[in-house]
Amino acid sequence: MDRVDIGFVGVAITILLILVRVPVGVVLGTVGFVGIWILTSLRASWSIASNVPFELIGDWNLSAVPMFLLMGFIASEAGLTRGLFRAARIFLGGIPGGLASSTVVASALFAAASGSSVATSASFSRIAIPEMLDAKYDRGLACGSVAVSGTLGALIPPSILMILFGIFAEVSIGKLFLAGVLPGILSAAMFILLITLRVKANPALAPRSDIHATRDEKIAALLDIWPLPMLIALVIGSIFLGIVTPTEAGALGALIAMLIALARRALSFRVFSRAVFDTITGTAAIFIVIVGASVFARFVALSGMAGAMTDLLGFAIERPVLLILLTSLIYIFLGMFLESVSLMLLTLPLLLPLYHAAGIDLIWFGVICVKLLEIGLVTPPVGLNVYVIKGALGDRVALGEIFRGTAWFLAADLVTLGLLVAFPMISLWLPTISQ
Repeated sequence: MDRVDIGFVGVAITILLILVRVPVGVVLGTVGFVGIWILTSLRASWSIASNVPFELIGDWNLSAVPMFLLMGFIASEAGLTRGLFRAARIFLGGIPGGLASSTVVASALFAAASGSSVATSASFSRIAIPEMLDAKYDRGLACGSVAVSGTLGALIPPSILMILFGIFAEVSIGKLFLAGVLPGILSAAMFILLITLRVKANPALAPRSDIHATRDEKIAALLDIWPLPMLIALVIGSIFLGIVTPTEAGALGALIAMLIALARRALSFRVFSRAVFDTITGTAAIFIVIVGASVFARFVALSGMAGAMTDLLGFAIERPVLLILLTSLIYIFLGMFLESVSLMLLTLPLLLPLYHAAGIDLIWFGVICVKLLEIGLVTPPVGLNVYVIKGALGDRVALGEIFRGTAWFLAADLVTLGLLVAFPMISLWLPTISQ
């Protein structure tokens, strides 16, 4: 068995172990370690495994991960995200399917602040879905709108997936953040358009709401939610204007979140300690996967798989759209079984050499990659957001109904993906003008 064959066997074993629910970081690190041992020697493998954690975790850019997590946890624990759905409902409740469209807007803001699709889906499963069901909304529409809206936090900065992509692809995290803004807004707009058109075509899906808010109620709703949009705008704006780096923006965001919470008298010792604890555990979980993925990436490089993949898919290198199509098929298929961070860190060592050879802008590819990972979060049979919603609702809604509801939104996501591929400047315009 030659080196390339060993590499492909290692990838197959990795996917198999992940599918049987062995922890991803452990799988990537173990397969990488054993693979390097087979290809070189135990001493070389041990040396790489010993050096990688220090070299990688010592990377200054990675400090953005705990900072943005801390910002999100403080915003959530201090109640800065409270009232989002109520405010969105007041302003959008009158349009066809207004409660579902309100969910999209509120979820997008919540996900941008928290950086967690799972947390967003869990929260709005308890906030928005019961209200839509009480209003006689179609179960699939209600659950589907929450499932897909939670994914928007992967594109709208600050995004942990964007940070990890930037580090592994060695591209500017700040430009990736800016590149995700318009695609994130476009995705949300497509969801709202889909909801409106479906409800217009079949009003029985969502009976019209009788919400008629007064001017005072609208002002009160805006005053209740102003900290969160301001927090996100300050973080993105400071990066766009070049005032801070993305790493510094994470610390700035965490500081602003604490100051806002203090000003609203919502930052107690209990709130702060819970936010710090959640940040520590969340960061540790992500870093374990990153270290394992880094060892695995060295195994892939030593095996010569990257060159073999380039030779195998060489016909697509001269056709960027075909290469993206093949990548999309890989991500959509694997996204049915793997969660987003694992999938991205498993595939990047294999795909990045192809995109380098094709001369494709990696900022653009980063947006496409994250969009595909979003789709995987709601794709059967393992769509993580769907199972989060099912767990929150229990027997009130069947799993099949949730997946049925997400199918329409998946179609909208594929249209959005097509627009991002056909018109790269949707992603690249903001990074270009910020230079």
